[in-house]
Amino acid sequence: MASHRPHAHPGFFLVLDGPDGAGKTTQTAGLAAWLREAGQRVVTCRDPGGTALGDRLRSILLERGSTPISIRAEMLLYMAARAQLVEEVIAPALAEGRVVISDRYLLANIVYQGSAGGLLEEEIALVGMVATSGLLPDLTLVLDITPAAAAARVGAARDRIEDRPLFYRERVRAGYLAAAGGADSGDARAPADCPYYPAPIVLIDSSPDPEAVFERVKSEVERVLALDPRP
Repeated sequence: MASHRPHAHPGFFLVLDGPDGAGKTTQTAGLAAWLREAGQRVVTCRDPGGTALGDRLRSILLERGSTPISIRAEMLLYMAARAQLVEEVIAPALAEGRVVISDRYLLANIVYQGSAGGLLEEEIALVGMVATSGLLPDLTLVLDITPAAAAARVGAARDRIEDRPLFYRERVRAGYLAAAGGADSGDARAPADCPYYPAPIVLIDSSPDPEAVFERVKSEVERVLALDPRP
């Protein structure tokens, strides 16, 4: 096992993250199809979700009109869903040598409840290490988009988190940019130098058309896979 990798499993763990409306779901589906065509055994999941417990917690977290949830309780519910996802889906797939692609992971909590929500990023990261048994991705692709462009793309808010005001969404974007080490979107790259998320991060501008964004996503995945080729 190469020493540079952030986990000890033979599989490859990829995360797509970023603000709501950045195109994570579209890029996840395209990436999974491309890797399968290339002969990789791929497992996709979304965080929160992907398990019976995770799907129930997702409903509680995102549905409007549900019981009020403090920002700290919100963070812990996300962590509970993630703990189940890692144990039930992600870790077993990685142990089998599969490629796992997750729509969001721990960095989302650090940004949404930390950078934007007011909790300490370092504290969230510590809780996250417990929840995930220290499992970090080989690569996190942060898809960057401005709040205005995201709103124009997705329209009206679709859940309780998206109902939050513009200043919150601006803090979310700023949190992702800070984690990726970039002041703006583009080619910024921060390989494992974020103190509260010690795993490789690449920032990708997701404002162009999806096909152009996908070409950049593919190039970054090819780059990382070439460092540790899979059979």
